[in-house]
Amino acid sequence: MLEEENGVDPRLQAISAAIRVVPHFPKPGIMFNDITTLLLHPKVFKDVVEIFVDRYRDMEISAVAGIEARGFIFGPSIALAIGAKFIPLRKPKKLPGEVFSEAYELEYGTDCLEMHVGAVHPGERVLVIDDLVATGGTLCAAIRLLERAGAEVVECACVVGLPKFKGRCRLNGKPVYILVECRR
Repeated sequence: MLEEENGVDPRLQAISAAIRVVPHFPKPGIMFNDITTLLLHPKVFKDVVEIFVDRYRDMEISAVAGIEARGFIFGPSIALAIGAKFIPLRKPKKLPGEVFSEAYELEYGTDCLEMHVGAVHPGERVLVIDDLVATGGTLCAAIRLLERAGAEVVECACVVGLPKFKGRCRLNGKPVYILVECRR
């Protein structure tokens, strides 16, 4: 059970406080929420993983798909704790062998995600994890990529998200779960 102080889980307050805001990165007008400072606080880092594990432990997730690169920070720990495999969703030309690819638009450009053919099997229940959701483009590409391979995406989870993603938001029909809202 979460201990709450003034109706807010103190772990969420610590998570939000540990995230650095970098103005005008990677381009003018963007307020970048940098989770790497959160990693410097072992208790806060552990709390992030534990909150996700508590949420997904009993959802019969068979795979956790982490989006490069910061999804790789949280995804493997969550996967191990819930008894699931980890699937890296990589940038182009980073995976050897045959891959599925999915292009998408970013807030400040375009990109592509790739996944090994055979990494996920039809009907497997998958959680998608990343550090942040801003426009939802990367998560939507991940959902499309996994569904093309026959996976059932259960939910997308991010440490940080814009306020519009807090609550009952859905991307490609899939729920999005965020721990804290972006700071400005």
